[in-house]
Amino acid sequence: MHDFPVEALRSVELGVPDIGASVEFYTKTWGLQVVQQDADKVFLAGSGDDFHILELKQSTRAELRKVTFRARSREDLLKLHSLCEEAGATVLRAPQALTAPSGGFGFVIREPQGCVLEFVHGDLRRQPSHTPLVPVRLAHVNINSAEIEALSDFYRNSLGFRLTDRSRMMAFLCCNQDHHSVVLAEAPVNGLNHIAFQMPDLESVMRGSGRVVDAGYPIGWGVGRHGPGDNVFAYFVDPHGVVIEYTAEVLQVDESYRVGGPQDWVWPPGRTDQWGIAPPKSEACKKAQQAVGFSAP
Repeated sequence: MHDFPVEALRSVELGVPDIGASVEFYTKTWGLQVVQQDADKVFLAGSGDDFHILELKQSTRAELRKVTFRARSREDLLKLHSLCEEAGATVLRAPQALTAPSGGFGFVIREPQGCVLEFVHGDLRRQPSHTPLVPVRLAHVNINSAEIEALSDFYRNSLGFRLTDRSRMMAFLCCNQDHHSVVLAEAPVNGLNHIAFQMPDLESVMRGSGRVVDAGYPIGWGVGRHGPGDNVFAYFVDPHGVVIEYTAEVLQVDESYRVGGPQDWVWPPGRTDQWGIAPPKSEACKKAQQAVGFSAP
């Protein structure tokens, strides 16, 4: 298996203009659990062993503040730090013991196109609850990029990710056996496209989607099955315009997986997924996928 220095996508931090409304949505509707609340930040967990998978912070607008990855070892973490510096990333926090509730040792950078990335090792874990219909962990984060090839090079050369597929508009990158943990989407501006939450199974995607619809949030795209990654999906827009996805059955890959190109991921006219049943993505969802930027430098 590829020698990945990053072993997993752990969590994301969002800035939101009404933290109370976001906490209510992500607990009562999306299925997460508050595990820690500080003066200006709330930490939410899924049913897996990550201490938290989502951080919410009060902000003047919806924004992606940080994406956190877990390094395989302390040695790998320090090597990642050196490679990020060599690639021109801005170091926002040098390697040190972290004061967040999840603890651990880590560092924070801003990659060349503006997204803040954190790398941790030795962070706290929880006892998994294996709760049905609740997100287990993060599946992937999809980042908009005006220079997708340059950003892909950064993830592969500096962070040790591997390209698994390249469609006409997106590059899919893995750091473990999941087909992708990071997706890069061609876009006119850099920012957040969407965040995907791993559900236990297809049934959980379906019933979870019903719960969100019952709460007044329509499906923005889906339910369907993607091409690259072969995962089931259902997209929604949260109360502050952040696109989020329930997903399951993500393809597991190893060194023998053949990297596909744009010619491998072409659907017949009118089709938007493998099954051919997902309606076109809603205009509200498409607009939201271009509307959330990174936190300001």
